[in-house]
Amino acid sequence: MTDENLSWQDMNQVLVECRKCSRLVAWREEVAKVKRRAYLEWDYWGKPVPGFGDQNASILVVGLAPGAHGANRTGRMFTGDGSGDFLYPALFKAGFSNQPQAVKRGDGLQLCNMYISAVCRCVPPGNKPKAIEISNCLPFLEAEIRLLPDLKVIVALGRIAFDQTLRIYRSWTGERLPFNFQHCGQYSLGDSFPQLIASYHPSRQNTQTGRLTGEMFEQVWEIAGEYLQSAGQ
Repeated sequence: MTDENLSWQDMNQVLVECRKCSRLVAWREEVAKVKRRAYLEWDYWGKPVPGFGDQNASILVVGLAPGAHGANRTGRMFTGDGSGDFLYPALFKAGFSNQPQAVKRGDGLQLCNMYISAVCRCVPPGNKPKAIEISNCLPFLEAEIRLLPDLKVIVALGRIAFDQTLRIYRSWTGERLPFNFQHCGQYSLGDSFPQLIASYHPSRQNTQTGRLTGEMFEQVWEIAGEYLQSAGQ
């Protein structure tokens, strides 16, 4: 991933064929082989999961990684698990998607002015990628940021997404930005860069404990929409 001029098609082809992290390759394929009882009839994706959405989007949403029986099964980010069940109704209500459900690829879901991606593209054991695995995968997110021609806002879902987004911009500018993660926090990356908005991740651990409520999550998308309006989008 050293070619800054890769097309979407070329970049995604490299991504889907990636086998750089042996631990993650073994785990994603084991999960896809053993399956969960509720999904025995599914042909699991079991490969790195590309981002999806509007390739001319003004908003980029960055998550952590595919869920074992979510995106690792369906092949589409935040599709088929509890995080997606919380995310997509909020996006639909805010006008960023055409439907509130995400079940599988080909279910008719379309994103409006939004692209959804993640820091890691393979499901990590225990949802905990190692530092080297994050480093190996981060160039794909960096490539997507470069490929979005009109990017105005990045919404980081969770602390890791927040930190790794800052890491990318630090590598470009050489500037270490003294930002602390805060839900609904808004951060300027510089005049020529998108606005960064932070949110708690919509994991079941956060939503079922009340750390992230529906009202709190809706506020994130209201802030993003207001920023686009102020930017003339």
